[in-house]
Amino acid sequence: MRRLPAFVLAAFAATAPTALHAQEAGDPLLGRRLARSECAACHAVEPGEARSPNGFAPTFMAVATTSGISAMALYAFLQTPHADMPDLVLKPDEIRNVVAYILSLQQSR
Repeated sequence: MRRLPAFVLAAFAATAPTALHAQEAGDPLLGRRLARSECAACHAVEPGEARSPNGFAPTFMAVATTSGISAMALYAFLQTPHADMPDLVLKPDEIRNVVAYILSLQQSR
């Protein structure tokens, strides 16, 4: 299983205060739908997919099972621009839904 680098998790923690307001629960089904349309070109978004189309992009399952991953960390990550990712701007409700979907993958392993 591929782990997120420690510096990525540190970036999550550093930006977590900006994500505190966005702790409402999202809809994992809507998050899955969005992930399939917006993220699947690079990431494996389904639980049974072992590899992402982009070999450098972690699978959503790998993200979900990363030690210490939390809703707050995911909110922070999805609100912060990253050089290796396309400039995808998600609305707050979309972020909540994608976070809910990723966290729901923890139950499917």
